[in-house]
Amino acid sequence: MIKDITIGQYVPGDSFVHKLDPRVKILISIVFIVDLFLVNNFKGYIFILLFTLSSIAISKVPFRYIYKGLKPIFVLLVITALLNVLMTDGKVLLFSYGIIHIYKEGVIMAIFMILRLTFLIIGTSLLTLTTSPIELTDGIEKLLSPFRKIGVPAHELAMMMTIALRFIPTLMDETDKIMKAQMARGADFESGNILKRAKNLIPLLVPLFISSFRRADELAMAMEARCYRGGNGRTRMKQLVLTNRDFIASSVTVLFTVICIVSRWW
Repeated sequence: MIKDITIGQYVPGDSFVHKLDPRVKILISIVFIVDLFLVNNFKGYIFILLFTLSSIAISKVPFRYIYKGLKPIFVLLVITALLNVLMTDGKVLLFSYGIIHIYKEGVIMAIFMILRLTFLIIGTSLLTLTTSPIELTDGIEKLLSPFRKIGVPAHELAMMMTIALRFIPTLMDETDKIMKAQMARGADFESGNILKRAKNLIPLLVPLFISSFRRADELAMAMEARCYRGGNGRTRMKQLVLTNRDFIASSVTVLFTVICIVSRWW
């Protein structure tokens, strides 16, 4: 399951989505997340589904990557659904047994939360799957550049966020290797209840932290050896330039947002 986490991974390609300006893709992802919480009925989620499936098809990203990204959050989806079903009051009672009361409003809220989390993971995964770390860094830096006037270190923040995203799959692979090494020595991570499994994972933390610090030190030395001095005076081989495809994607996103707003009060 650890290897199924796709956030931070990049799948090279030459699709329409891959060629979009990273700034446009970041803004589209933000607008998509806002639209997810704006929609409050099943009609709106039909448009969300169509938009998501169209984006996946246009990006030409294999569907197995999308499915792998959803597998690790299955338990989270189940817990979220149960909490909303059991803790949401309403007017239409569907089931009652002792202190357990399930209302129609709770079931609807649980379905909405599952859909929101699912589409949220798909949207963020699609951003990283179609955008290289370098492009993502440049896009975030360009979007944060207006805040330099008030002293915000745009380049440093963009670099830190991109490195953090990039190291997610690396740390997951490292965790998987440590688990297999300890299982070969007799460690058990699968038997017992949830609390026991969580307790058994504690021995993973020490070697994982040591490995993380070692990788961070190696990265710092590599950046220093290449005379990295931050964003001041830094030049780029490829300049970010908006093209017709970026305006088309932005126009489609604006139209999609308008549809979501209309569907909310339709």
